[in-house]
Amino acid sequence: MLTIEKLKEYGADTDDGLKRCLNNADFYIRMVQSIIPDTRIDDLAKAIAANDLDSAFDIAHALKGIYGNIAITPIYKPVCEITELLRNRTNTDYSALLEEISAQKQKLVSLSE
Repeated sequence: MLTIEKLKEYGADTDDGLKRCLNNADFYIRMVQSIIPDTRIDDLAKAIAANDLDSAFDIAHALKGIYGNIAITPIYKPVCEITELLRNRTNTDYSALLEEISAQKQKLVSLSE
């Protein structure tokens, strides 16, 4: 079961996340749970693999907003990095950032099991 304590141990900025949810812990947990089934991280990897950097940027930017608004810092930070690289259409190997984002998402998923 997902709890504030588990999220805090995971590295989420739960104080900020709770503030954004009017200090309603149940609402905050529901918001976090609502993003667990989201598949946009997979879509981001596919767009990058296809060298579709425009679509990849759009997806990364959306992810940045999602994870930033609920203060899931372990995912938000690498998503911010990849968003800026994609914003500038940087020709680089994105695999390390994609792996970090995916690994952190898996950790988040495991918290809810």
